[in-house]
Amino acid sequence: MKIARSVLTVFLLCLPAFAWADDAVYRYPIADSYAATILGTPQNLRPEIKGKVPVKTMILDTDMKKPDIFFYDHGLRYTAAFQEGKAPLVFLIAGTGGGSKSPKVLALMENLYHAGFHVIALPSPTFPNFIIDASASHVPGNLPDDAVDLYRVMEQIWDQTKGRIEVSDFFLAGYSLGGTEAAFVAKLDEERKVFDFRRVLMLNPGVSLYNSASRIEGLLDSIAGGPRRVGAFFNRVMEKSTNFYRKGAFVGVDDDFLFAAYQAQILDRDEAGGIIAVSFRISSAGMIFASDVMTNGGYVVPRNKVLKNSDSLEEYFWTSLHLSFLDYFNEYFYPYFQSRHPGLSREELIEALSLKSIEGYLASSAKIGVITNEDDFILAPGELDYLRRVFGPRIKIYPSGGHLGNLEYRDNMAFLIDRLRSATW
Repeated sequence: MKIARSVLTVFLLCLPAFAWADDAVYRYPIADSYAATILGTPQNLRPEIKGKVPVKTMILDTDMKKPDIFFYDHGLRYTAAFQEGKAPLVFLIAGTGGGSKSPKVLALMENLYHAGFHVIALPSPTFPNFIIDASASHVPGNLPDDAVDLYRVMEQIWDQTKGRIEVSDFFLAGYSLGGTEAAFVAKLDEERKVFDFRRVLMLNPGVSLYNSASRIEGLLDSIAGGPRRVGAFFNRVMEKSTNFYRKGAFVGVDDDFLFAAYQAQILDRDEAGGIIAVSFRISSAGMIFASDVMTNGGYVVPRNKVLKNSDSLEEYFWTSLHLSFLDYFNEYFYPYFQSRHPGLSREELIEALSLKSIEGYLASSAKIGVITNEDDFILAPGELDYLRRVFGPRIKIYPSGGHLGNLEYRDNMAFLIDRLRSATW
């Protein structure tokens, strides 16, 4: 819990100052991609939500056997908001490391509920709770395998839900990694026809999981000392943030404080990129630890070591924090799948972690669309043009917003909901 609070503090306090956009048509105000990613959308530019949304946390018992160190885990946690009458149902898939009650999931749930949809939100397959309770391999990141796990969970949730609500149509949406995974889930549904999704929305998806993760990791190259000094960078940012908070006349970490920190130029742009990368590393650390323990892989925790409830996990956290995505891929992920599929090359596995592996389906399926940003830094050179070519009129590209920074902007949210409702793109 201390680590989680520290991470939240870092995100809210360390906000660089950049120029505001002045576009005659598109009014999302933050022009810099890193700043947009960290800050998101100012409260006064979000849709006005009236009334309470009946969000409930639910537990799916998957009967997975788990080590004692996960004594607190009683099943897969998902989140739901149901209409009183008949309505379409949207399944939401969270982004990398995200649970079913992460801020972006809840924002989407609130808006979709008020637009008249039932909503069921699922954690990312990279979220520790999913790895422990719903992953057949307990090694997340292989998109076809993750899609099978997600689809199985969706079927199980629907089995225990369908007697309580009336559904007219099924929809699917996901953001970031969840957006990429939504494409693979949709393809699986074409074969199994359990839901027969009417519309699938991919929000700021990556084209290649390998490329996107590498680009986020690359943001650490510009911090003092580079990736090897990620721990020192983390501590330095914490110190800057705490000092700024103590000197200000703030009563809490709210919007006023957030934008005061933004205007005070607490960090420069390279450090802002570093914060994004450190956040990714922290999500990856939880993923690596959960996967390693569940598989007894011996990567971070010594093989056959039985962790007790009273054992400190801080050492494993810091060890995992210093592992890059390339470390994880080369030393743990690729060897695991190569052992399952002898002869599998590194290049073949990377290709399987890409939309290009299902390009024919994506190009021909009229139900799937993409919403993304021109300046989304998780896309490698040429990948935005690739999305344009594959999706044609089914893609909407905003000029700015970074990675999901403009998700809650009222014009964007209105467009998103309209695309779900509309019969055509």
